[in-house]
Amino acid sequence: MKINYSLLTVVFLLASIPLAWLFLERRSAQARVPVVRVATFNASMYRGAAGQMLRELESGESKHARKIAEIVQRLAVDVLLICELDRDDAGRAAEVFAERYLGVSQNGQPAIRFDYRYAGPVNTGVPSGLDLDRDGKTDGAADGFGYGKHPGQYGMAVFSRHPILADRIRTFQKLEWHRMPGALRPEGYWDDATWQQLRLSSKSHWDVPVGIGPVEEKQVVHLLCSHPTPPGFDGEEDRNGRRNHDEIRFWVDYLSPDRASWITDDAGKAGGLATGESFVVLGDLNCDPVDGNSRREAIEQLLAHSRVQDPKPRSEGGVAAGKQQFGVNASHRGDAGLDTGDFGDKPPRGPGNLRVDFVLPSSNLEVFASGVFWPLDYQPSSKLAKASDHRLVWVDLAMR
Repeated sequence: MKINYSLLTVVFLLASIPLAWLFLERRSAQARVPVVRVATFNASMYRGAAGQMLRELESGESKHARKIAEIVQRLAVDVLLICELDRDDAGRAAEVFAERYLGVSQNGQPAIRFDYRYAGPVNTGVPSGLDLDRDGKTDGAADGFGYGKHPGQYGMAVFSRHPILADRIRTFQKLEWHRMPGALRPEGYWDDATWQQLRLSSKSHWDVPVGIGPVEEKQVVHLLCSHPTPPGFDGEEDRNGRRNHDEIRFWVDYLSPDRASWITDDAGKAGGLATGESFVVLGDLNCDPVDGNSRREAIEQLLAHSRVQDPKPRSEGGVAAGKQQFGVNASHRGDAGLDTGDFGDKPPRGPGNLRVDFVLPSSNLEVFASGVFWPLDYQPSSKLAKASDHRLVWVDLAMR
């Protein structure tokens, strides 16, 4: 039997046309849909003295800041929450980091201009005048409204390529903890007078609206930012574990109209986020929904909330690290591919690797892709990832 190869070639070419057309159509459709990459990153850009981090940044030679910036540039982030960036009253640290590091090519990566920034006040290091750790003193790092050796330590900052709607920002820095219905007050630890003065947020809770798209079709997405206290470094009273739980529960109530009446922002406006609004919950929440020693009820409620979706960003690096580092990780029940923090692995010194950093879009937004920047050891960027014990977490949103 003689095979007509010319005829077969024509047949195969004709058969491939529909597939090629479908591929082109998909690419064309994607090109018409703006995709916005939203990320959170605990960058560990804090120092022990006021102004120290700022001076390091202003030198233009901070190796730490260059690595953090390179990670952000590699991932071409559009909207970013940085946790643990020391704050100064003028917001200068955020400005310098944006202009001299993010806005300058690092190791050949494309620079990113973040023209819009927000770095509001936080509770860390702000003196309370109270003996909160009951050591007989009122001027220690643990006696601030949030733990800190100086005001603004471990601050937060939002960087955006899209306009921040500054006149619509809501902050909850001064919201008192006792106002939360059913607050997990540490039993018998603080007297009533002290309890009445404590603030819920260890840093702050922010609702930062961002306008995405052309003016006539601009879509508003609320960035719901926070960095709850770690659930440790305390005693049997579990004051930090209880506070971590309630700091996360704040967002559950904020997104639930029937539970938000107790909430009042720093400007005196009451209530939570209106039904139908789009949002992304962002930050280092310091609580793994499966592993670690946290009180997990609040994070479970948040992940199960009807207005929230969990894209479950993951990495192969997290899986490999869990196996290689072993120790506490061997007893973990959660998916190591979802881990975002590389913590101590030797019991009882550390909790092992955990999923503590979250990017949770509202259910009315379309998730296009997601991931965690945790390269495998053989990849050149693996050393870069060690700039922090946390990994950058990102989610791509298709904005229609």
